[in-house]
Amino acid sequence: MDQQDVRWVKSSYSGGSGTECVETAQFSARTAVRDSKRPDGPCISFGSVPWVAFVRAIRREAL
Repeated sequence: MDQQDVRWVKSSYSGGSGTECVETAQFSARTAVRDSKRPDGPCISFGSVPWVAFVRAIRREAL
């Protein structure tokens, strides 16, 4: 995946402090995740089923 070809979105939970920032991008049927402080660094991607399960688990923990 060429990271220049996708639109990265910073997490709303990043807080604007410049630390612990996560960005996601949608491409094909996958979601990519990277550290916004290292835009040229590595990213990981998830299929739709694991990504939805991850987001649901995080939301449960936030309650």
